Amino acid sequence: MSPQPFARRARPLLSLRRKPVPWDRQRPTWRDAKPGVIAQALKRAQARPSGNWFVVGASAALREDRPLARTVAGREVVVWRGADGRLLAGPGVCPHLGAPLADSPVRCGTLVCHWHGLALDGTPFAGWEPLPVFDDGVLVWARLDEVGGEKPLASPVVPVRPAGARGVAAVYEGTGVCEPEDVVANRLDPWHGAWFHPYSFVDLTVVGSPGEVSTDDRCRDDDRFTVDVSFKVAGRLVVPVRAVFTAPEPRTVVMRITEGEGAGSVVETHATPLGPDERGRPRTAVTEVVVATSDRPGFAFVRRAAPLLRPVMRTAAARLWRDDLAYAERRWQLRSTGRFPG
Repeated sequence: MSPQPFARRARPLLSLRRKPVPWDRQRPTWRDAKPGVIAQALKRAQARPSGNWFVVGASAALREDRPLARTVAGREVVVWRGADGRLLAGPGVCPHLGAPLADSPVRCGTLVCHWHGLALDGTPFAGWEPLPVFDDGVLVWARLDEVGGEKPLASPVVPVRPAGARGVAAVYEGTGVCEPEDVVANRLDPWHGAWFHPYSFVDLTVVGSPGEVSTDDRCRDDDRFTVDVSFKVAGRLVVPVRAVFTAPEPRTVVMRITEGEGAGSVVETHATPLGPDERGRPRTAVTEVVVATSDRPGFAFVRRAAPLLRPVMRTAAARLWRDDLAYAERRWQLRSTGRFPG
């Protein structure tokens, strides 16, 4: 079934659900959520190039006096800004005696080891080698070729976002006991939304999924899930939208609102492998970027209130990810013990 476009008239910001259906009486989606469709979408995502780029953290988390740090697949990475403002990155292990550079200060653009004072200005020194780094304006990425094992790309595969002056961006970060593929698989299963997150989503219908033939039989859409869904506001008040999910690279899934209020807004989910925990289980960091936008004149006031709005956006993302990380962790647990269905 090919998704039919929404009517091209102006849509109200809020709608009133005329005949709300209780959670336990909504239409089951398990027959539609075919494991093979999700698995094949995941397989295609994993085959796309990442260029060995991994999300390190939010650009806003960069400080003048401390590096931004993350462990990527067991490799400690630090990122900071040099005296000229350039972004610098490299291993987070001091080449002298192994001190954690994540705990070391930055002074005048130089990272100074707090154990013995070895100073790093971002150039090769004493066996320490810099890493390629990229700031896309919202997220900081580092390229680790030995981890990714792919052909390197000059820059990461960054999803198209609303222009900075038109949107309000917030970043949520969480960690789960799973692998990146489990996070991506969660996002490539839009059918679970109204069942698993009834506090946020209602009236969800997947109107187009990968591999379906369009009505004119000219092509197949192997790269997107199209969803009609309403975001709950209060009581029977909802915001109906159409959203499209795509996976532009192996560790990223993007949801873009294409119709309805906030058209053009995006939610990016990035999964970064951290390394094993003390029990040898894999850990994955979820970094989710929400960029909200609207063409309504009143959105200018929303942008001015961005410092107040961002914590609300992060709180909403955290609530969803409490559930979705449980989904991803459960998937990994079953996979790792040979009990995953199929």
